[in-house]
Amino acid sequence: MRIAVVGGTGKEGSAMALRWARAGHSVFIGSRDEIRAQATAAELGSQIQRSIQGGSNQQAVAASEVAVLSVPYPAHASTLGALKDALTGRVLIDITVPLKPPKVTCVSLPAGHSAALEAQAILGPATPVVAALHHVSAVHLRDLDHAIDCDVLACSDDKAALEVALPLIRELGVRAFDAGPLCNAVAIESLTPVLLYLNRSLKGKSVGIRITGA
Repeated sequence: MRIAVVGGTGKEGSAMALRWARAGHSVFIGSRDEIRAQATAAELGSQIQRSIQGGSNQQAVAASEVAVLSVPYPAHASTLGALKDALTGRVLIDITVPLKPPKVTCVSLPAGHSAALEAQAILGPATPVVAALHHVSAVHLRDLDHAIDCDVLACSDDKAALEVALPLIRELGVRAFDAGPLCNAVAIESLTPVLLYLNRSLKGKSVGIRITGA
């Protein structure tokens, strides 16, 4: 699979890129800073002896079948607006959480109720959005020898998009579940500040979630 990681120079995006490249996928790291993206791609590729590409977000999306949006919420709408045409016909996995620093341990609902719902409104039906991967620690993802003790909830209004996204998510080393329609992203995204609060109270344990009885 050809995967673009938009905003892939950050901790979460680069860690996912590393794991997907190791799994044999063709990965392109995108950034507003092409030089930084190329440097990150080269550094990650050297770790696993695989080729990872880097360049602009536009270049990354153009080379992809699936795009992963890994940007801070303040850049969410502008990034999607700039990439709307390029994303047409692709599946978008949106991992964005609408946090409001410095109060990142408090739930903050955006005007569109969730980042993923806002993404779908911006992109329209030609680009199905899957909301997922809000609760997996970048520290754990980056450690390739670490067995990730965390489940992933994914939701979308497009079942075909979920059928593409869920196997890719599982290749990161986690269990992944269909959590229903995209409106459920409100609950999934809102859980992230709760986990961040727990991380602080537990002194940086990088907690995740587990679905029992499945």
